[in-house]
Amino acid sequence: MPETEYILEMRDIVKTFPGVKALDNVTLKVRPGTVHALMGENGAGKSTLMKCLFGIYHKDGGTIIFDGQEVDFKDSKEAIDGGVSMIHQELQPIRMMTIAENVFLGNYPLGKFNLVDHGKMNAETSELLKEVGLSISPKTLLNDLTVSQMQSVEIAKAISHKAKVVIMDEPTSSLTSSEVEKLFEIIRQLKAKNIGIIYISHKMDEILRISDDITIMRDGQYVGTWPASEMTTASIIHNMVGRELTSLFPEKTNVVTDEVVLRVENMTSPNHLSFKQASFDLHKGEILGIGGLVGAQRTELMEALYGMRGLDDGKIYIKGKEVKIKNPEQAIANKIALVTEDRRYNGIFGVLSITDNASIAALKQYVGGFGLLNEKRMNDVVDSNVQRLRVKTPSNKTPIGSLSGGNQQKVILARWLAGNPDVLILDEPTRGIDVGAKYEIYQIINDLAKEGKSIIMITSEMSELLGVSDRIMVMCEGRVSGFLDRTEATQESVMTLATRFMTENVEE
Repeated sequence: MPETEYILEMRDIVKTFPGVKALDNVTLKVRPGTVHALMGENGAGKSTLMKCLFGIYHKDGGTIIFDGQEVDFKDSKEAIDGGVSMIHQELQPIRMMTIAENVFLGNYPLGKFNLVDHGKMNAETSELLKEVGLSISPKTLLNDLTVSQMQSVEIAKAISHKAKVVIMDEPTSSLTSSEVEKLFEIIRQLKAKNIGIIYISHKMDEILRISDDITIMRDGQYVGTWPASEMTTASIIHNMVGRELTSLFPEKTNVVTDEVVLRVENMTSPNHLSFKQASFDLHKGEILGIGGLVGAQRTELMEALYGMRGLDDGKIYIKGKEVKIKNPEQAIANKIALVTEDRRYNGIFGVLSITDNASIAALKQYVGGFGLLNEKRMNDVVDSNVQRLRVKTPSNKTPIGSLSGGNQQKVILARWLAGNPDVLILDEPTRGIDVGAKYEIYQIINDLAKEGKSIIMITSEMSELLGVSDRIMVMCEGRVSGFLDRTEATQESVMTLATRFMTENVEE
């Protein structure tokens, strides 16, 4: 294929950070009007490569040819002005500004007296919204939009900048199946405009369905590029991890005992607006999976158990004793820990170090004489847990924000293990994590259960729900619709329970 057929060529890109070579002569070539999947385990260097293209990082070596010209964008504004747009996994809109103000942020059309021409801005935004299938006023605040709509606004912004290459980082991680279909339709429209799309995702079915070409990276190095039509899930995994994964899930070694660690009775949210009359128990050494469709109120129920939400009714028992949990501090005191769904939003402190992030939930136990922090004790505990969970990092002083998603998740687990909880609630623990790192997280969950910890795991991935859980609780429209033992659980039986009350409502 002639080189002129590429809209973007990244040749032999090198990027080094203190103690680690993040990119080692990496190559990426993208054709216009195609979807080019960029794949690799967390920490493989995908995001670093894209940041080098987008001007967030400055490469230490190599060449970037964009639209026939050698470029080296000094910052993201220069990249955007040059025709490259990037839609990040964690969307960061300015929520109290309108759609139009977000789309034209930093590039407002000016009118008389050098003032912002709101009429022109709103009119142009309306046309852009039509292109991405949004029938909504450009004056709508971003705070009033769904995640899917915010993402469409980001795509509209990319179109407004006349982007020739659009980078999409995990674009479907927070979308429902119907929203995914809408996104794919927008992607097809972008392809028709001859725009090249770099698509980063860990979802194999999406990659094989939407991609034209697939480039795989491993440990900061280029592995290869293939036509998507020639690849299978097995071949992608083999090239990503450098080994065969004979099973997606580790062998279960935990033993579920008869001892009930946690019992919940008739937990109901205020005014019955969220969940109602939810009851379940959790045994020592058990992994209880919670399944259900979007809107089933699984997260809301667990946040109430953790004291983040109020209750209208219900009782909580820890080892047979009734307890009151009105805030997270009381939950922690009762040996309950929660790993939230959105790492970036309410999980990590991105600018702080691994040590700070891993110790912050148990600072009281590190206080020594005269009320001073015993840093040696704190560092010893953090070091132990970081090694135990095999966190890949040059140093525990490294900012957690610079780690891959899988390693960030391990640090959050290390945070809670420092307090030695009895109950560990994991909300979408492998969201945005590659297949190799997922296996490591599954092994950690299994090992913790083997040690006698009791795990509650919310997941929207059916294979994960069936492959990791000892027992499954399914929710539908705020109610517990049933329980399934792992020996009897199937996709069909889970989906039947997940739609149980929807069916009842239709029949009524």
